[in-house]
Amino acid sequence: MMRPMKLAGDYIVFGEGALDYLEQIEGKKAIIVMNGRVLKTNGILDTIQEKLKKAGIESTVFDGIEPEPSIQTVLRGAKAMLDYQPDWIIALGGGSAMDAAKAMWVYYEHPELKTLADICKPNKIPKLRGKARMICIPSTSGTASEVSRSIVISDKENNIKQGIGDMEMMPDIALLEPKVTASMPPKITAETGFDALTHAIEAYVSRRADDLTDTLSEKAILEIFKYLPLAYEHGDNLHYREKMLNFSMIAGLAFTNCSLGIVHSIAHSFGAVFNVSHGLANGVVLPYVIRFNEQSEYAKKKYDGLAERIDKESLYEALVELKRQLNIPETMQEVLKDDEAFEKNLQLVAEKSVEDGCTKTSPVIPDLETMKNLIREVYYGK
Repeated sequence: MMRPMKLAGDYIVFGEGALDYLEQIEGKKAIIVMNGRVLKTNGILDTIQEKLKKAGIESTVFDGIEPEPSIQTVLRGAKAMLDYQPDWIIALGGGSAMDAAKAMWVYYEHPELKTLADICKPNKIPKLRGKARMICIPSTSGTASEVSRSIVISDKENNIKQGIGDMEMMPDIALLEPKVTASMPPKITAETGFDALTHAIEAYVSRRADDLTDTLSEKAILEIFKYLPLAYEHGDNLHYREKMLNFSMIAGLAFTNCSLGIVHSIAHSFGAVFNVSHGLANGVVLPYVIRFNEQSEYAKKKYDGLAERIDKESLYEALVELKRQLNIPETMQEVLKDDEAFEKNLQLVAEKSVEDGCTKTSPVIPDLETMKNLIREVYYGK
């Protein structure tokens, strides 16, 4: 079946010194959308603004993006952009900063849009780049939002969390500077790294996987298994940081073209209902779904091939071992520590997981009762 693909925007710039590319861009004004005090105190923000100044571009900062970006924050950011009129939007931070900046971009270019529903299905994202182009500078090695068409935005007033995907929101330039990720603490390194690994593994067995996405995701899996423990143990080693940035991005190139699976469906649901961070949820859920998906001959064959490549008896056992090495909890019970709240919300978590857009590309698509049983296993262990 013919299916068009898009691998990132105009440029991906990676390696030490990637931020120097900012000195080459042309424009008048840039707004930097960011989260995290560390990026200010460690000098990264100053470096970026100095390089923009060398390019003749003045800049301002919109700070304070929350871990789960809200439409309320997005609209405030869009208003700041309308007042400032930038021709570059620069997202600096983790997935939340990049998702928020992409959404702000849409409302900045189209101020007639007023609500989250205006950019959700059945509505399409309107044409962008009439006013500004986008640069993403990730501070974590996990979400790959710098090469993704997707965002997740919440409406806190109405208790809604929406995943939205459209190639129009693909950033124009991705700058992968390992120095930006060097200040990540081990816990965040582990959790975001498991997000990247989950992207690659789910893309590899997606119902939409093809020769190109297989090539990308397989390489990303093998290299993340190698470099994630090293980056976790030696966070100041820029070589390890660079490798994790690169292979997180490569996993992103794969999944943005062939989607994901029920690890993400369940992780999204635990995030929405219990506010569990996305990378941590993926890390907890992934081995259980691997074992569940092995009932698919297609998935099992691919899993077994990966296990052989990393010299392990099974992919499941390899992931359990890696989780222990990185201090990722084995069960969601260890994260939530509230059996009553879990049981009370189990039906809701299962329903959200079944309805999630990632479920339809899973190699095995569970019905509601099967999903409930799987989620119960994720919570209590087996």
